[in-house]
Amino acid sequence: MNVKLNSIILYVQNIELLKNFYVENFNLKVIEEDHIWILMSAGVVNIGLHKIGDEYLEKIEAGYQFDNNTKLVFEIDLNIETARNELLSRNVQVREIKTFENYDFWLCDGTDPEGNVFQLKSKK
Repeated sequence: MNVKLNSIILYVQNIELLKNFYVENFNLKVIEEDHIWILMSAGVVNIGLHKIGDEYLEKIEAGYQFDNNTKLVFEIDLNIETARNELLSRNVQVREIKTFENYDFWLCDGTDPEGNVFQLKSKK
């Protein structure tokens, strides 16, 4: 069996909020959309936003951010410091730039409005 990753789906509280976040900050293109589902093109992999079912949303307190073990990594062709400063100017939560010994990339982690972690990755 040959496989290739096609899509990553995030289950979210507010698909409009997160759609706007990823379209405005990362220039992702919406390729499908309805009231509970949005699919965005992120290069060779798509990112899907699926609204959490109403029966589960009723149990979530307003403003709650989910803990998860997933990180969306966006390789960028812009200077990472410039990209980080642009996100900071838009009030996006981003951490300091980092790298590792013998690693060819600069990295910067951040979070979207629901607490999903993303990372910017830029060639040194």
